[in-house]
Amino acid sequence: MTQASLLTPSMCEAEKLNWLRLIRTDNVGPITFYKLVDYYGSATKALEALPELSKKGGRKKPLEAPPLSSVEKELSALHKLGGDIVCAADKPYPLALAANDDAPPVLSYIGNIDLVRPPCLAMVGARNASLNGKKFAAKLAKELGQSGQIIVSGLARGIDTAAHTGALDTGTIAVVAGGIDVIYPRENTDLYKQICERGLVFAESPLGMEPIARHFPKRNRIVSGLSSGTIVIEATLKSGSLITARMAGEQGRDVYAVPGYPQDPRAQGPNKLIQDGAILIQHTQDIFQNLENFSGGTTLFDAAQSQSNLELVPNNQDEKEVEDIRTALLNHLSQMPLSVDELARTCHVSIPELQMALLELELAGRLQRLPGNRVALLDE
Repeated sequence: MTQASLLTPSMCEAEKLNWLRLIRTDNVGPITFYKLVDYYGSATKALEALPELSKKGGRKKPLEAPPLSSVEKELSALHKLGGDIVCAADKPYPLALAANDDAPPVLSYIGNIDLVRPPCLAMVGARNASLNGKKFAAKLAKELGQSGQIIVSGLARGIDTAAHTGALDTGTIAVVAGGIDVIYPRENTDLYKQICERGLVFAESPLGMEPIARHFPKRNRIVSGLSSGTIVIEATLKSGSLITARMAGEQGRDVYAVPGYPQDPRAQGPNKLIQDGAILIQHTQDIFQNLENFSGGTTLFDAAQSQSNLELVPNNQDEKEVEDIRTALLNHLSQMPLSVDELARTCHVSIPELQMALLELELAGRLQRLPGNRVALLDE
């Protein structure tokens, strides 16, 4: 079975709730989620297998998913806010985002989900942006919107705020780092409400979750993943905007940058991106000269198939063999990411054998999966 086989035009409500339970389970990230559902055929059956799999990986207390009542409560609260969830097996799920191997299996949303259908462009930049930077961002967003592009950003201060504001009339998508009901920063409360009414807000985190530092890179991969390209306007060399640009490049998307005065620290990020090959932007037309209509390049079904490599060994594999593989993996792994293919060659095991051992170790909380088919140990 491949992941494509689990994708259907619609999902039953029980399976949808179990998707939410599975992705809300500790140690289950997007990549592992897809492996589990592919191997077991459904989230419902994967949930049944979790406790035993996590014990094999060395977890002392079996891993348990949140109870059904917990996700029912979350979904009910989301419905009261006027929102809903969309799963990667649902037709409305964004095609461009689905092309990424770590696409969120479940997204909460409030607003017009149809806004993911037209072509999207991300616009990010400094929170402490200059007045000129914000004016240029708003103008660029408005002109791009009038030309049929949906503007995606992260609802942060500065450039994000200007981009959303400029595109309100034509269509904008905000991706938030915390729960969809947690407005951050608070000063953007009115803008958030307007986007909920006239645009679209996405969140990967559960309702009520306050955004913390590690949530923002996860948010950024969604911003770039929804878009055919990412535009950077004012950013320091260590800013989250450059992380978003790097993720866009890794996702095979275009990176655009607006140059700035060399002595301004906010210009160092875009100028460095241009040095490294990003497309220099001075006018809206500069984007359209390079832009191609992008939908992820595939259907959701094909995207799921291409991000597979999900074969796992049969359930009847000798446990001593799997234990030996787990031991070898732990000896070779460190906090520095390694590719699964390299591990397979080093440990002299097949990919299916390796995948089963990796799955058990991840569910036990001992390693993490990373985009690009890489893995790394978690700090003890």
